Amino acid sequence: MARRHTPYYHQFAALGAELVDRIGFDSAFKFTSVEAEHLATREKAGLYDVYYQVFVEIKGADAEALLQRTLVNNVAAMTDGKVLYSSVCNDAGGMIDDLTCFRLSPTQFRLCPTPSRVDRVTAYLTEQAEGLHATVTNLGAGQAFLSVQGPQARAILASLIDADLSTAALPYYTFVHGTVAGVPNTMISRTGYSGELGYELFYPGEYADHMYTAVLEAGKPFGMLPAGLGALRSVRIEKRYPLYGLDLDETTSPIEAGVGWTVRFDKGQFIGRDALLRQKEQGVSRKLAMIAFPDLSFTAATGDAMSIDGQTVGTISSGDRGFFLKRSLALGYVPPALAVAGTKVTVTAKAGGASGEGEILAKAPYDPEMTRVRS
Repeated sequence: MARRHTPYYHQFAALGAELVDRIGFDSAFKFTSVEAEHLATREKAGLYDVYYQVFVEIKGADAEALLQRTLVNNVAAMTDGKVLYSSVCNDAGGMIDDLTCFRLSPTQFRLCPTPSRVDRVTAYLTEQAEGLHATVTNLGAGQAFLSVQGPQARAILASLIDADLSTAALPYYTFVHGTVAGVPNTMISRTGYSGELGYELFYPGEYADHMYTAVLEAGKPFGMLPAGLGALRSVRIEKRYPLYGLDLDETTSPIEAGVGWTVRFDKGQFIGRDALLRQKEQGVSRKLAMIAFPDLSFTAATGDAMSIDGQTVGTISSGDRGFFLKRSLALGYVPPALAVAGTKVTVTAKAGGASGEGEILAKAPYDPEMTRVRS
């Protein structure tokens, strides 16, 4: 079956990108090297569109009520122009997806799900909207997406945007609409998956070719590189950001995954609340832990075994190289008593049997205080 293309496919091909299959899309894995694109994001900027990143729109008089019922975070506390990180959970507290929610008005919201979960989230919310005055629409076909991530992101976009991008005007996790490179009705969101100052752009798909060219050209004097899925995965693991499909799925809960801070029990009833409250009060049998290795010589992979003194204590859910930190990093579920800073673990590769000695970290090893994303 032929793979589908994002609006930038021919741009990627012209730039010599290495393309991989991601949920049926030809997606850019890298343009030069994962390391170069990772370091550009940390030190200058990276330009990302990895695959099918789209909006699901929730509209109607009961839009907020629907989201209060289906999201674990408190949508009612949002004001226009705010962004919220949350999860959609099933009755057992399992994560159907982790996503961001944008409030355009009291009766209009947009969700940005994990690309592989767009159809699942759309179907689930449609089911939950039965009997409510709310519509659920996948806007994918008409939308395009770009993300500029890195310390030079603001300077790069300043010449293209008619909006004030300063932190005072556009703080972390807020958005505005404006014209970008002549493209009207562009949503400019102060969000991203890199752990750096960054902006995500959502706009009408017919402008995709023009927008990509304009942003790429604007970034050249600042050292920005086009970046692919490989760099996005490696920068996110330095920030301990979990990845849906590897670190998160419908059998894992926000409490287990270390994002329990998003669960607002005091907002009232929501799907999964009872199960999550039991976990909070009674504890969980496993927690997602970050494992750091001393250098880049061993990289853990999904399914590798974690052991202590020869006893298996868990498996790796995802692993990658932290090129800026010059350390390989991984995530995996272990018993709560072991998910504490300083715990030493041995990770043994499922393929080949190589092993590495790692140490569990309590916080993200890169910018744990989140100063860079808020700068």
